[in-house]
Amino acid sequence: MGATIDSDRYSVDVSASPLPSVSPPDPAAVRPVQLPNDHAATYASWYACLAEPVRVRLLHAVATAAAPVSVGRLAELTGISQATCSHHLRKLAETGFVVLRREGTTTRVAVDPACCVGLPHAADAVMGLLADRPCCPEDLPDDVSVRAMEHRDWDPVRRIYAEGIATGDATFETEVPDTETLDATWLPDHRWVAEIDGEVVGWATASPTSTREVYAGVVETSVYVGEGHRGRGVGTSLVQRQVTAADAAGLWTLQTSIFPENRASIALHHSAGYRTLGVRERIGQHHGVWRDVVFLERRRPA
Repeated sequence: MGATIDSDRYSVDVSASPLPSVSPPDPAAVRPVQLPNDHAATYASWYACLAEPVRVRLLHAVATAAAPVSVGRLAELTGISQATCSHHLRKLAETGFVVLRREGTTTRVAVDPACCVGLPHAADAVMGLLADRPCCPEDLPDDVSVRAMEHRDWDPVRRIYAEGIATGDATFETEVPDTETLDATWLPDHRWVAEIDGEVVGWATASPTSTREVYAGVVETSVYVGEGHRGRGVGTSLVQRQVTAADAAGLWTLQTSIFPENRASIALHHSAGYRTLGVRERIGQHHGVWRDVVFLERRRPA
C-alpha cells in the first residue's frame, strides 16, 4: 500500500495508497519552483482583500449559508451595520469572492463558485504544493536500468516491500502481502523493477481503483526503493518509466497519497506531472496515530 523512495534529487518515501515513509532530504537537492509574477500579483490581491477581519467573517457567513443570503441577514449574523456590511461585500465582489444579485429591493449574496477552487489553489501554490506539470523526470542516472517485472523478481520485490514496512511509515501494512495477493492486485502491464549491476533495487506498480469500466484508466501508483540503494536516482528512474508507460497505454489518471510533511516526495511527484488536489485529514490510523495525506494525481496529456 505504500512506497519507499530515495532518489538523487529527493530523499523520499512515496505511497500510492496512503502513508509514505520519509528520509530527511538534502535541502539543496530539491530545485525551487518559481511562482510566476502574474500569479503572485493575483494571489496578493486576494489576500489583501481578506486582510480585513470583517470581510473574512462575511465570506465565512456567506460560504456556510444554505442558500444566497440577504445583506440584512448578514449584518445581523456579523453584528455590524448594514452600510458597513454592504461596503465590505462590494470589496469581496470586486475581488471575485462573492456574487451580488438584486431581487426587488433586496440584495442577496452567494459565494462565487470559482472561489471555492481558486482560494485553496492559491494557498497550495504559495506553499509550494502545486507546480507546473512536466511530462516526466529527465535527469536519469546512467547506472540504473528499468525493465518489466518478471516471475523471478518476486523474492527481491517482497524483500524491498518488507524494507519499506520496516521504516514504520511506508504503508498501513504490517506484513508483506503474499505473492498471490500482489499478483492479483497489480496490473500485469504496469509492473517495473529497477536494477543496478543486475541487482533488483526497486519496483513500481499500478493498481486499478475500481472494477467499473468508466474508471478503467484510473490507477493508484506505488514505488519502492530498497534500503541501501536510496539516493541514487532509482525512484526517479522508476517514476519516469511508470508515467511514460501509463501515457502510452492510455491510462488517463495516476493517483497517489503522501504525508504533508514529506515535501521531498511531493516534489518528486510534481516532477513527474502530478498535481496536488487536497489534503485528506485523518484518513487512517497507523500504530494508533491518525495521519493526514496529501492527495495527488497525474492526468494524461491531451
